[in-house]
Amino acid sequence: MEERYVAYVSTYTKGNNKGIRVYDVDVANGTLIEREQVTITNSSYVTISHNQKFVYSITDMGVEAFAIQPDGCLKSIGSAGINGMRGCYLSTDYTDSFLFVAGYHDGKITVLRVNDDGSIGEITDEVFHQGVGEVTERTFTPHVSCVKMTRDNKYLCAADMGIDHIKIYKLNHDTGKLKLADIVRCEQGSAPRLIKFRSDGKFAYVLNQLHHSIEVYEYRDGDDYPEFTKIQQISTANDYHTSDTAAFALKFSRDFKYLFCSNAGDNSVGAFSIDPETGMLTKLFILPVSGDFPKDVAIFPDSKHLVSLNHESDTMSFFDLDFQNNVIVMSGPMVKVPKGNCIIMKQL
Repeated sequence: MEERYVAYVSTYTKGNNKGIRVYDVDVANGTLIEREQVTITNSSYVTISHNQKFVYSITDMGVEAFAIQPDGCLKSIGSAGINGMRGCYLSTDYTDSFLFVAGYHDGKITVLRVNDDGSIGEITDEVFHQGVGEVTERTFTPHVSCVKMTRDNKYLCAADMGIDHIKIYKLNHDTGKLKLADIVRCEQGSAPRLIKFRSDGKFAYVLNQLHHSIEVYEYRDGDDYPEFTKIQQISTANDYHTSDTAAFALKFSRDFKYLFCSNAGDNSVGAFSIDPETGMLTKLFILPVSGDFPKDVAIFPDSKHLVSLNHESDTMSFFDLDFQNNVIVMSGPMVKVPKGNCIIMKQL
């Protein structure tokens, strides 16, 4: 039986409250076909629960939960406030017991309990980051941009672009409280935006927005405390396109053999192969996406196609991936999407 997939695209809303768009994924041809639009305001980020049953989204008033229907459509099952400014990123732990929200504007982490039916429960913890960074041409107070659990489900990693830290918190799985366990200090002015872990949990990949680079860390749990050892740093941009470049997206291929990134300003996408033993990256290409401000990218399940979500040009552009020649080839017409923020794909 042929595998079927659906894609969810989150967008900002202007005079329109349809903040999530649902697409059927045409894997063979590498394109998306819109099916429906979901009512929600300013969906700046969406995530799928690890049990693949629920979608959670940032919205103006906090967070909203949706049950995924058998056909991939979304049914709202409630919302919750986060007692602060609008978030920018969210994720669940690996048992889908807690929902974590990153606060870019107020430098805050919010932890909420997830009920058995997937709906969002009470706030269990709120942590405000403190400190200052060195970048004076932007606000250099704390800006939490990503919250992600280690694969062993022990520690929450919070990337903070304002103070150039990744703070590592131990999660109490009974109370939902966080306790600071370690701090990974990134290069000053680098603005660590995202952290993601390989499927086996042994390696972490940190995307630095202002230094347009990816740092690779080896991770292990050492006698009940985390150990992160930096083993590589590699640029997300070409040497001749670095002056106004800011790295934005970081995505694995479905088989975790490749890692992809995007660059705003440069308006490009990059691909890296991942060494299965060392976890280190080899740059394959950095190429233009024919759109303005590629805020996110997604790799089709067959690793033969790529879509770039271009925030400022209000488009999605589609490409065939050619790893033999390390190129991408535009494969069809662009699709209009207003102010796209995030794209995720799910198997039905």
